[in-house]
Amino acid sequence: MAETQIEWTDATWNPVAGCTIMSAGCTHCYAMEMARRLEAMGVAKYAGLTRRSGKRAIWNGVVREDREALDIPHRWRKPRKIFVNSMSDLFHEKVSDAFILEVWRVMGETPRHNYQILTKRPDRMAEFVSRCVPDVLPNVWLGTSVENADVDGRIADLRSVPARIRFISFEPLIGPVGEVDLTGIHWAIVGGESGRFARPIREDWIDQIHEQCEASGTAFFFKQWGAWGKDNQRRSKKANGREYRGRTWDEMPVHSVA
Repeated sequence: MAETQIEWTDATWNPVAGCTIMSAGCTHCYAMEMARRLEAMGVAKYAGLTRRSGKRAIWNGVVREDREALDIPHRWRKPRKIFVNSMSDLFHEKVSDAFILEVWRVMGETPRHNYQILTKRPDRMAEFVSRCVPDVLPNVWLGTSVENADVDGRIADLRSVPARIRFISFEPLIGPVGEVDLTGIHWAIVGGESGRFARPIREDWIDQIHEQCEASGTAFFFKQWGAWGKDNQRRSKKANGREYRGRTWDEMPVHSVA
């Protein structure tokens, strides 16, 4: 894959394509519509991954391992932060252990890059890493998505994963997460939802996460307000911007002992 506009990374790499809706945060996933567009452009990798539901494209459960994509990070000579599987989930149940190990092999062979793996299935990630990965790779950051309090149990699963960097994406933040334990979590990304179906975000939900990050020493990154500003007015993502409490927040994690 290639350069990206995602604020917290430099590039995306998609050795897997296709997914399944897992929880409320998936409802308006940008990757579903992007997969439909790529299919329309004739990109075979994304053919047959979605179906129409009203005016939306949604995942149909087809997941495709792309061995040809495995070599891409080797070609990038300049060190990059690489978001792994922006168009899927590496720990989807239809992705084989053998293929995940191939992804791990590539990450180990390219230590100049930092890899950011984000999953909604941290239980499988924890089990796989503990069972199949003999050594913690210092350039592999492991994270999970938590969109509201309904899925905050993912944080405990993440905390059990051996990793130098553990991170949480509170995006799209569609409800309060409440009091959560950020012990052992090195980085938090917070952002509102964008797109025509976007659900509002509230500033007090962000405040609660920010205050807990400060208390736990977790780096805080505010990605965007999205389609709804802090005054609860709908505007473009660009118009709402990235300022929170009068500034931008681009904190990044520092490496820690696993």
